[in-house]
Amino acid sequence: MWTADEIAELCYEHYRSRLPKQGKPDPSREWTSLAAVVKVESAANEAGSAGLGSLQAKEVVALGTGTKCIGLNKMRKTGDVLNDSHAEVVAKRSFQRYLLHQMRLATSYQQCSIFIPGTETGKWKLKPNIIFIFFCSHTPCGDASIIPIRETENHLSKSVDGHDIAGQSVLCSSSNCDHRGPEDKRKSEKMASSHMIKRMKNADGGFFSTITEDMAVQQVFAKPEGNVNPECCESSEEMQAANKETNAGKLKAVDVYRTGAKCVPGELSDTLIPGIEYHCVGLLRVKPGRGDRTCSMSCSDKLARWNVLGCQGALLMHFLQYPVYLSAVIVGKCPYSQEAMQRAVIERCRHISLLPDGFLTQEVQLLQSDLQFEHSRQAIQEGQTSSKRKLVPCSAAISWSAVPERPLDVTSDGFRQGTTKKGIGSSQSRSKICKVELFHEFQKLVTSISKENLPDTLRVKTLETYWDYKEAALNYQEAWKALRSQALLGWIKNAQEYLLFM
Repeated sequence: MWTADEIAELCYEHYRSRLPKQGKPDPSREWTSLAAVVKVESAANEAGSAGLGSLQAKEVVALGTGTKCIGLNKMRKTGDVLNDSHAEVVAKRSFQRYLLHQMRLATSYQQCSIFIPGTETGKWKLKPNIIFIFFCSHTPCGDASIIPIRETENHLSKSVDGHDIAGQSVLCSSSNCDHRGPEDKRKSEKMASSHMIKRMKNADGGFFSTITEDMAVQQVFAKPEGNVNPECCESSEEMQAANKETNAGKLKAVDVYRTGAKCVPGELSDTLIPGIEYHCVGLLRVKPGRGDRTCSMSCSDKLARWNVLGCQGALLMHFLQYPVYLSAVIVGKCPYSQEAMQRAVIERCRHISLLPDGFLTQEVQLLQSDLQFEHSRQAIQEGQTSSKRKLVPCSAAISWSAVPERPLDVTSDGFRQGTTKKGIGSSQSRSKICKVELFHEFQKLVTSISKENLPDTLRVKTLETYWDYKEAALNYQEAWKALRSQALLGWIKNAQEYLLFM
């Protein structure tokens, strides 16, 4: 068996001992987030499945660090830039690179592969004694980060810092404050001068201001932004339960940890009312950018998608009889809510129906470790109690995959670290996990297999572009369509023009 702490320590030790200094933060002034995929392989019995009490081999097969995204204006139609460099996404793309390598081993009939032949021509499936566990050092940004803060003395401080649970900025920006008219602004200013302002600790050890609990005043602070669904914007069950406990003398929920991820444009929006109703829960969100908005969905939303469609993506689904699902998601030591994780990753998609064979909403195990990541924002702050230097997120992202050729990849601003403006567009500038590089690896896999051994979806017609190959994965696209139409309405898809590269 394995424990959450055991998986966390395995990932931390891999980061410490297997990765060079390149791409890691300078702990005197920088922090980062970490995510990884761990393979757990049990000793198989004669039938090939894992026996009860069998020995388990645990191995990190993919790892990622990072906290940043590029904006819409930096996206490229050539597929050679990483749009999203949050640790969870970097780890997942690094995992896809590992899966592609394992499929190459399988199709060349090497027994060391994690895949075995399926029942359909050209199709493969995961060995029954292998599972994968996803680890992230912080609660994923977006819906899973909206966690109640309970009233307690150690939430008070004189300093203020505007960062959410995953280190994203939550300071009021033009996109979420300009909707207030002059009257609203005057009321908020009046409220600020006539009511006590508490300094509430955020999830990464910083602080933000919140007004104390006169709800009659709070209600006039801000008009709801965009379309607000009253039912959606009710406090979560956890927050309501926390407030009911007040009569029994227990701590009351007075606010929520803020997420920097913004509601999808044109869909339902947050109320922005100070206190526990500031955020609406269960909504799709996009990651914040610096000025230029991003098209990257929050990590909470992406985990919910992976929990139905699998982590392998559309391309590898051509070769797989079943999706590659995660058996567990473990979060490191940080502010955490089991209810929020359950809601964000599982509950939003539980009702999905009419999925193609093999696809389903997983009851993935959700756990938390008591071990803190050494380069997390909170850990760096705790070690810098006397320093007044401002901490910033590390600009680099590290990708590592358990593959024989160039397993390590360090990027900045979507390209390999050290790339100059003149070098952008060259093969040397590309990350090994950008779309075009993974596509080229997939094409090498396809051309290495004789036509009679290819799956039907790759034999029916001539496919050329990245878009062509993705769309030809019919069962995956059918599942994705069902998921979008029934649960993840408003999901921002990349325009086709960004997917037509070869």
